[in-house]
Amino acid sequence: MAYDFDLVVIGAGPGGYVAAIRAAQHGLKVACVEKRGTLGGTCLNVGCIPSKALLHASELYEEVTGGHMKTWGIEASARIDVGAMIAEKDKAVKELTGGIEMLFKKNKVTWLKGTGRFLEPHKIEVTGADGATSTVTARNALIATGSEVASLPGIKIDGKVVISSTEALTLPKVPEHLVVIGGGVIGLELGSVWRRLGAKVTVVEYMDRLTPTMDADLSKELEKILKRQGMEIMTATKVAEVKVKKAGATVVVEPAKGGAAQEIACDVVLMSVGRRPYLDGLGLEKIGVGLDERGRVRVGHDFATTVPGVWAIGDAIPGPMLAHKAEDEGVACADNIAGLNGIVNHDVIPSVIYTMPEVASVGKTEEELKAAGVAYKAGKFPFLANSRAKANRDTAGFVKVLADAKTDRVLGVHIIGSLAGTMIAQAAQAMEFGASAEDIALTCHAHPTHPEALKEAAMAAYNGKPIHI
Repeated sequence: MAYDFDLVVIGAGPGGYVAAIRAAQHGLKVACVEKRGTLGGTCLNVGCIPSKALLHASELYEEVTGGHMKTWGIEASARIDVGAMIAEKDKAVKELTGGIEMLFKKNKVTWLKGTGRFLEPHKIEVTGADGATSTVTARNALIATGSEVASLPGIKIDGKVVISSTEALTLPKVPEHLVVIGGGVIGLELGSVWRRLGAKVTVVEYMDRLTPTMDADLSKELEKILKRQGMEIMTATKVAEVKVKKAGATVVVEPAKGGAAQEIACDVVLMSVGRRPYLDGLGLEKIGVGLDERGRVRVGHDFATTVPGVWAIGDAIPGPMLAHKAEDEGVACADNIAGLNGIVNHDVIPSVIYTMPEVASVGKTEEELKAAGVAYKAGKFPFLANSRAKANRDTAGFVKVLADAKTDRVLGVHIIGSLAGTMIAQAAQAMEFGASAEDIALTCHAHPTHPEALKEAAMAAYNGKPIHI
């Protein structure tokens, strides 16, 4: 039969819009269904991009007020105009989302504005903001609907006192006391923003350490640094209740293993306990798309679902909920739909926490290697011994390289330091090419630079003989 489109992508986040563009580059006739008034999904509109804009602004403010400039004999003062800061963040978002719209036009991708749902595997209904519906047919359909904020049972996000990450990006003023529920990436990043701008910030984490999925050494070091910066951190602590009042709230906490309750008075509560796949209303059960035990779409290595012609990527499927993972999956899936061979190496997906200092990881943690019974060797090098970090008076953190004990192949790299998010790219590329610790150690690095710390950590892993410690 004749179809309206070769591919209809549902969702225009990082995975969806990239897949749509890639498929169009292969000569396919493509449409993308998106209900927001702008493209880019959560990441560009209310996630990765606006949060990084606010992180940058707050870092600039703290450079002046936090004393680092004084170290260099630079005397200055500053005041914060929250409204102007938010406006500049919004400007950056508008520029980037508008850029995607231009790319859609350039690549002849049709934007179907509205909410999509399956009537049949190859038939999709699109409901516009005005309630009007239309139907399109597609040879292939791609589920790229992303994820939504999760909450704790019995605690309602009202968007005013109990907020999600979305509202944390548009607060009209600096809170006096912000309580962050959840010590993961989003909570620590946004908590950092408002702490730098003057808020008292308390982070409550149920597990016994922050960022529990990252390497334990990173978690411990990050917690020490954040505490030194003035953030109050309560690990192994459970939130029992949030009592919302006319002005502010009281957060009732207790030890995770049981014990006496404690009340924390605050004016804003940031719910940051994770995200869940957004699949509501898609009609997946109607067409027989299989889900796993956690409500994620089941896919094969090629991103095909249990229904022929229906594919899925990004936060809708298993794996870390990261924009760059979704992008790579979007490219690979589009290649597969076009009859090519698209793959993603899920063992080499870097992750970054954009606190200051940044935290970045790729590959296996020590805990994962121990649990799997893999014999490994570890090399560690502190930025305190790195000449560029020392010269900049910015020496917090370290680099850790984990390598196979027999083959020396790099299995994981973990970095905490001001440029960790940038440095992790070298580690990921080395691992993608199957590099050994010796390979990194023998690669000439420019001097003086922060990446020399990665070279020295690789030396330490390879033969236990770094030069500068």
